[in-house]
Amino acid sequence: MTTRRTKIYFDGGARPNPGAMEIATVCRGVVHVERDLGVGTSLDAEWLALIAALRLARAQGLEDVLLLGDAAAVVAQANGAAPARGRAAQHFAVFRALVGEGTAPRVRHVGRAQNLAGIALARLHPR
Repeated sequence: MTTRRTKIYFDGGARPNPGAMEIATVCRGVVHVERDLGVGTSLDAEWLALIAALRLARAQGLEDVLLLGDAAAVVAQANGAAPARGRAAQHFAVFRALVGEGTAPRVRHVGRAQNLAGIALARLHPR
């Protein structure tokens, strides 16, 4: 029996930037939003969202996951294509610790309009 790769969308934001952080993940059509995550930049919030997506995958026992986000810098850093410096390096260390000895999940960039987690966050703050 073959297993199907599960897509988990992630997005984070800070309002204002820097400011109060919030994140969203979407897995199997279920939206998970976390607010009041402290003060940080939008990049910090994006990293927290990626980490939350990986934790969600682990909590649900999902092994074959594709993590999708619209923050190109975070995706590149998580995949090792760009160096993570400063606070990003701390977030990267948490991400790698969660991965452990196994293979890191695929992390891929999607456009903002395709990011279901970003759409969920935008609905919390209509213009």
